[in-house]
Order: sequence, then C-alpha cells, then structure tokens
Amino acid sequence: MLALPKTKKKLLFFTSLVFTFSSILAINFPTNFTENTIVEEDRTAQFFLDLLREDDLYLTTRALKHIQENWKEGFEIMLLEATYFARSKGHSKKLLQILQQKTGKKFGLDYDQWFQWIWKKGAKYPDSYFEYKSKLHQLIDPRFGKYFLNRSHQSSIRLDEVRWGGVLQDGIPPLRNPKMIRPLEATYLKDSAIVFGIEVNGDARAYPKQILAWHEMFVDEVGGTPVAGVYCTLCGTVILYKTEHDGVNHQMGTSGFLYRSNKLMYDKATQSLWSTLEGEPVIGPLVGKGIQLEYLSVVTTTWGEWKKRHTDTKVLSLDTGHRRDYREGVAYRDYFSTDDLMFTVPEIDTSLKNKDEILAIRLPKDPDENLAISSRFLQQNTIYQNQIGNTEFTVFTDNSGAHRVFKTGDTLFSEYDGKTTTVDSDGNTWALKENSLEGPQGEILERLHSFNAFWFGYKAAFPDVTLIK
Repeated sequence: MLALPKTKKKLLFFTSLVFTFSSILAINFPTNFTENTIVEEDRTAQFFLDLLREDDLYLTTRALKHIQENWKEGFEIMLLEATYFARSKGHSKKLLQILQQKTGKKFGLDYDQWFQWIWKKGAKYPDSYFEYKSKLHQLIDPRFGKYFLNRSHQSSIRLDEVRWGGVLQDGIPPLRNPKMIRPLEATYLKDSAIVFGIEVNGDARAYPKQILAWHEMFVDEVGGTPVAGVYCTLCGTVILYKTEHDGVNHQMGTSGFLYRSNKLMYDKATQSLWSTLEGEPVIGPLVGKGIQLEYLSVVTTTWGEWKKRHTDTKVLSLDTGHRRDYREGVAYRDYFSTDDLMFTVPEIDTSLKNKDEILAIRLPKDPDENLAISSRFLQQNTIYQNQIGNTEFTVFTDNSGAHRVFKTGDTLFSEYDGKTTTVDSDGNTWALKENSLEGPQGEILERLHSFNAFWFGYKAAFPDVTLIK
C-alpha cells in the first residue's frame, strides 16, 4: 500500500495506483459541511474538522479557540491528524504550534516522532475520535466513513494506530477470479522469479510476486474452496485464508488502511476492518463474534522450483484486466531496495534489520505461542526442529530458500535432499509433499501453518514474539 512517509511533500511512485495527497488539497467541502452536521451535545469532532477549512478564516479561528480553551488529554491525535492533512504547509505550522504548546513536545513536522510519542502513551482519545476519523477520511473516499462511524464500542485495536495508506477502497485492485494459464504459456516468467505457491485439495497454483505486488490480494475458488490470498507489500507477508466461516463466505477487499504498517482488509457486507495477520475483524459489527478465518498454507519459492514440484500447476496470466508494468522487480522497487519504512511503527526492534525476512509460526488458538525464525538462520539449518506450545515441528528449507513446516511429533529427521525427500533418524525415507510428509508405512504428518514476513512489521504486531536467529 502506498502513501506518504515522513513528510507530506514526498509522494511515492506508482501513480496509477495511488490516490495522492495532492488530491486531498483539491477537496471541495460541501456547503453544509459545518452547521448542518454539528451535534450540540458533542461538537468536538466538528471543531477538529473545521480546522481543515482553510478557505474560511472564521471557522478555523473559532475551532482553534475552542480547542485551546477546552483542551484535554486525548486531543493530541486529533490535532496531529488535522496537521497531517492540512492543505498548506503554512496551516500545518499554525496547527503544529498549538500541538507543541499543549504537549510540550518539539518534534516539528517529523510525523513519525509524533505518532510514536502518542502510541507510547495509553490509548486516551474521546469517543468523538471515531466520528472525527470517519468524517475526515470520508472526504477522501465516501466509503471510508463506514469504517469508523458509531464504532467506538466495536474495536479491538487502538484507533490512533489505524492510518490511511494513501489509496481508496480497493484502490490497489484485488484480482478476483483471475485468469490462470499452464506453465508452458507463462513465457513471461523466469525460473528465478519469486512466486507464492498454494495447493488446495490438489489444485496447485502459483502467483508471481511481480504481478501480485500490484494487486496485494487475490480472491478465488481453489480446489473447490473459496479463498483470499493477501499480500502486504509493506510488511512482506503473504497469507492464504479460507473465506467461508460458519456458512458465510466473507467477500474481502483492500480497505486502504494500515495498522502498525500491516494491511487491513474489509468485508463488503459490513465494512468491518480485518487484521491481515490474524484473519479476524478488529473494527466494526463483526468484532467479538468469534470469527477467525482458517489459515491455509502458502510457500514463497521460485517459479523454477515450484513447477518442478507441481507439473500440473497453473499460474497467473498477464491478462489481469488491468494495465500495469508486470516486469520483474518493477513494483515497489524503491521500497524493497532499502531498509526504510513508509509508515513508522510504535517501536523499532534492532534485533534484526527492519526488512530482514523471518518465518512466522503461530498457534491461533494459543496466541501466546508465537515464534519468528530468521530466514537466514533456516537457510543455514535446512532441517530445524523445535516446539511451539505442545506441538513439535520441523522446518525444511529447500534449495530455493522456501520454508515448509510440518507437525512431526517425536519423529526426528537427519537428512534432507533440499527437494522432496527426507530421511528420519531410523533411516526411513519420507516424501515431502506440499501439505504433508508421507512415510514409508503410509504415515502422514500434516503441514503447520507459517508464512514469511519482514521482521519490523511482525514484531510491531506481536511485541512478545520469540525470535530465533
């Protein structure tokens, strides 16, 4: 998801995808923006919205006076967001003076420092912040209004950590029922190209990174199962979910918002926001309903390695219905080439570099059990055995650097050919399939859900994760 990093001046690439900040500057406020929308018993949200009315000195002056005279803890994030979205630098500085005066902090226009300072405090914002956030972002995309309005008691995450990512709803368009082709038809792909591979009920498919980076999500039926594959380019995760839960097939999309630099999904029916990492609603009427989508396995590998393992695989066609430069390495080139972040997180952990890749292993039913294993470590230890909760597992890392994790119990493995064969400590040969390990006597050990991620984003989402490096 693309947007503004440390300052509002620096617009990023991919203009075909991005609803840029300059679009905000051209917003025409409706004539009834102020008086007709004020609720007498709670004018807080409206006064903060009036701060954006740079074309009306009376409204902005009145709003500043009211906010200064009625200041209370929790207003910091509302004033910061008004400063961030102000049309002109001059107006931003005017609002910034109030923010610095009331907080005693002198961060200037370094928004990362402001956000991090606010996030380190307890979440103390008024309920009117939900209304304010709704109406503020509704000026960008009318559909955004539903995400937050009247949802102050329907949220399991901090609202002040939810940030607009710079695009409209589905502004980075998901691929819905995309066209798939056979390997011989995929002449655009090099064997070294990175693909995200899945196999559901025997249906094997590959989604090249060079295409999916432009779309960040695919929604399809694979092996007779409705699924959504979600690629958060900023945090480096690709996660596959079964979208049907208790008889309801949730139609997922890209919300346009982030939480701790991790992509938030939305469902079309209720416009609830969902965590990409956990597959559950975090803001909206579905919160607290016991909904968590089932994880399915996905592997990050090379096209050459994937098609060797899966000769019957299908792969994404370039005919996506969208015009993009799908050449390898084009999408997000600048972002992937540095360790810099587009959106800061509450705290940077230097145990690894921000974008060092880790393998995440987590038990959804026991969230306290959470491991992040350095991919570099696993490439040096191609058979790695450990335990999470009461589950003993083995990670096999193949010649392409791809990791697959299996629930192996007390079976120990001593050799791995880096392809599809492993040998246990008793000398028995096992076949390493996509979703299972199959032993010589018909034993079947199942795959344990895992996925790759950038260290910074996973650590931000799960601060108590155990790192193995």
